[in-house]
Amino acid sequence: MTGVLVTGATTPLGRALVRSLLEEDAVDAVLAVAAEEKWPFEEDARLHYLRVDLTRERKIRDLLFGIARDLEIDSVVHSALHRDVRDHGPGVRALNVGSTRQMLFLSEQHPTIRRFVFRSYADVYAIDPETPAVIGEEHPLELSSTMPQLVRDRVEADVTVCTRMGMAPLHIVVLRCAEVPAPNSGSQLWDYLQEPVCFRPLGYDPMINVLSIEDSVRATRLALRTEAQGVFNIPGKDVLPLSEAIAAWGRRGIAVPGPLLGPMYALRAATRGSQFLYDLNRARFHFSGVLDGRRAREVLGYEPAHSLDWPALRAA
Repeated sequence: MTGVLVTGATTPLGRALVRSLLEEDAVDAVLAVAAEEKWPFEEDARLHYLRVDLTRERKIRDLLFGIARDLEIDSVVHSALHRDVRDHGPGVRALNVGSTRQMLFLSEQHPTIRRFVFRSYADVYAIDPETPAVIGEEHPLELSSTMPQLVRDRVEADVTVCTRMGMAPLHIVVLRCAEVPAPNSGSQLWDYLQEPVCFRPLGYDPMINVLSIEDSVRATRLALRTEAQGVFNIPGKDVLPLSEAIAAWGRRGIAVPGPLLGPMYALRAATRGSQFLYDLNRARFHFSGVLDGRRAREVLGYEPAHSLDWPALRAA
C-alpha cells in the first residue's frame, strides 16, 4: 500500500481515516476527495485534496486517470454517500449507487489500483421477527421496494460491489458497518438522540449495536492490508437496549404506542427540522439486530475495542 484514495473524506469518519493513514510511514500519498471547495482541516505534505462531483462519470474518470494515476494510487476506500435522509431522486441515487458503480468499473481498468474497499452499512440487512437477531454475513438483505430510498440505494450499491468479487482483477472487500453515531454523518441514531425527549415503541426495547469512529477506522485499515476478499460485518463494542442508549445519552425516554410514533416524528420534523425518519427505523426500534463479527475477527483480526463516548456516562 503506497497510495490511498479516500472518498467522503470530510465526514467525521473520512477525516479520521485520512489522519490515521498519514500516521503510517508506508503510505506515500493520501488522495482525499469530497464536495467541499477546500480541505477544511490540517494540512500535510503527503495529503492531496480534490473537490470532485462524484455524480458525474467524466469527473470520476478525470480523477482516477489524472491525479490518482500520477500519485500511483493502489488502494481505494469508497465511502461517499448522500447524508440527508429526506432527499431523494436521481441525483441522490447518482451519488449513492452511480458513483460506486463507476469508481469500481474504472478502478478495474486502472494501471495502478489493485484494491477496492467499500464501506457499506448494517442497514442493508432485513430486520423482522422472522429473521435471527444476531446477523451474519449470509443474513437476508432488505429488498423491500417500500423502504426509503436511502436503504434501497445502500443495498444496491452493496450488491453492485459484491457481484464483482472473483470477476474483477481487483482485490475487493466490503465492510458492513454498525452505525456510527456522529454529527454530519447521516446517522439516524445521532439525530434521534439530539432531542431532550426520545419516544420509543411501547412494549419493545430492542438491542442495538453502535460503532465508534476509532474502531471503524481500524477495520478499514485492516481491510487495506488483508489478503482475503469478501464481505465482513464490523460490529461496535457497545451492545445495549435502546432504552439504555437513550439514558446513556442523557435523554428522557418515553414509551408510546407504536402507531403514534410515525405521526409524532413527522410533526417534530416539520416543526423542528429533525433529520430523524421513523419509517426508516421502524423495524430496528421493534426488533433487535446485532452484527455477528466472527468472520472479521478470524480473518481480519478485527475486534471492537472502543466504546462510544456516552455523554451521561462521561458526566457521571
